[in-house]
Amino acid sequence: MLNNQAMKNVKTEALWAHVHWLVVLSTTGSFTTAAQRLGVSKAAMSQRIAALEHAAGVPLVRRTTRSVRLTEAGQQLVDATSSAFDQIERGLAGVKDLSQAPRGLLRVTAPVALGRQQIVPLVPAFLKQHPEVRIELELADRIVSLAQDGFDVAIRHTSVVPETHVAWALCESRALLVATRGYLRRCGMPTGPEDLARHDCVRYLRSGGSSTWRFEPVKGRDEPVAVAVQGAFAANNSEALREAALGGVGIALLPDFSAQRDLLAGKLVHVLPGWRSVGAFGAHVYAMRPYSPHVPHAVHAWVAYLRACLKGGFAFA
Repeated sequence: MLNNQAMKNVKTEALWAHVHWLVVLSTTGSFTTAAQRLGVSKAAMSQRIAALEHAAGVPLVRRTTRSVRLTEAGQQLVDATSSAFDQIERGLAGVKDLSQAPRGLLRVTAPVALGRQQIVPLVPAFLKQHPEVRIELELADRIVSLAQDGFDVAIRHTSVVPETHVAWALCESRALLVATRGYLRRCGMPTGPEDLARHDCVRYLRSGGSSTWRFEPVKGRDEPVAVAVQGAFAANNSEALREAALGGVGIALLPDFSAQRDLLAGKLVHVLPGWRSVGAFGAHVYAMRPYSPHVPHAVHAWVAYLRACLKGGFAFA
């Protein structure tokens, strides 16, 4: 055992392990249980706490025949240091994770249309590459709380990333005006955004009921244009809008990931390609999660895979 003078000379760094043992003791409330968790003897546990008390100069633990409780000083020391030990533990877990293959459950949330059309088809190949990973995908257009609902990653089609989240841009996205050739033969091809006011327009149903579409020229000096549109059908899902457009209901404004397949197949025609929609849908597709110091290896693998698959965006020509 160290005498009092020797303890006074002990450097603070030499007491870090002692403090950690006190933190473990505070969570277990028992010398026996704390010793078992740390893999040491009860005697060693008792000696280490006694040495810490000598260094601190005040009692840190109250011992009774039935329980162990921290003194006010002991609790103050635990409160001041426990978060640091938690951070060290997470850091070590992160380093260990980097040395291992991705594994475990990956909970993902994505918008319905984007998830069904673009994310789900990518899942089988990812699972083949990483056989120790399991994916649970929830498709919902509502904005869920990742932390409260326990999701690891959210796929979002947006132009704004929350400041509290880390986001990886997967690809750019844009909104497209589309219609069938049959509708355009029947009702005419618009030559400018103003012509849309005279067409049946298939609209995304938004809160507030606004039915104004805004456009800016892709090239040239034309001014931005806002057009009040109307039509017989509106819905809050781009797959529903696409199906209505395929049925000849009118001209639909769709995100490119919803229109891509049918544009490539020639079932839909890109209308007014010289104009770009403004503010109708998100400008990027992101993978995002709340900030945390440790990101599971499976999340890194999933995001890297999505970025590689979607880096070209949603080309349709």
